[in-house]
Amino acid sequence: MQILLSNDDGIQAAGLCALYPELTRLGTVQIVAPASEQSGVALSITYRHPVMVHEETRDGKPWGWAVHGSPADCVKLGVLEFCRERPTLIVSGINSGANAGINVLYSGTVAAAIEGAFFGITSVAVSQQYDERPPDYAATAARAVRVIEQLLAHGARPGTLWNLNFPVQKPGWPRGLKVVPIGVKRDRELMEKRISPRGRPYYWSDSEPLPPGEMLPETDLVELAAGFATLTPLHIDMTHRQLLDRFAGFAWSVE
Repeated sequence: MQILLSNDDGIQAAGLCALYPELTRLGTVQIVAPASEQSGVALSITYRHPVMVHEETRDGKPWGWAVHGSPADCVKLGVLEFCRERPTLIVSGINSGANAGINVLYSGTVAAAIEGAFFGITSVAVSQQYDERPPDYAATAARAVRVIEQLLAHGARPGTLWNLNFPVQKPGWPRGLKVVPIGVKRDRELMEKRISPRGRPYYWSDSEPLPPGEMLPETDLVELAAGFATLTPLHIDMTHRQLLDRFAGFAWSVE
């Protein structure tokens, strides 16, 4: 099986480095990842200037292709140029930090998986929540690949898109895995205004997570907070079907 491995934290990121050897148990792995961190770029692509690429090494050996572009650029190049055969599976991660709730819409990690789904290839985004302690990415990688093995064994249809998150690493966590929807209730968004030494205003974007009682129940945010790994099937058709049916039959006028 040909596997394409990407991320948004960069080609030498600890999460990707831990995931690579675990994925080699499933098949041949080709790494195509950003040359530098691309967190929060979502599904952006490069089209106004060339995408530069160089081959990266690790411990003196060939490692993968480093792309001076977005995660979506990486997956395009991986599928169309760098994989010896068309991938059967695309994995993005392991991201440093959870990609749950509305952060799914901003995430470069999830965007790489979305791009894979565009190609009709089963794609999985993997993220590890963390606190003040550095994560054990090797443990997460082993767990993630076990979940991926089960997805494939259960006959995940080609082109399906999955978002897999692991909770903060505490004794006894993760307590299991739950298949749940994303929590779409927005965090409290903050914009802090500051003044530069030259007297010019600038801003830092930030947010405060909702208190547990305000989060939507039985969603990825709630289950992660309770110590469960979460798996969410996503789809890329953003059409609101109920409104489509409701309004399609109206006698519209554009004059």
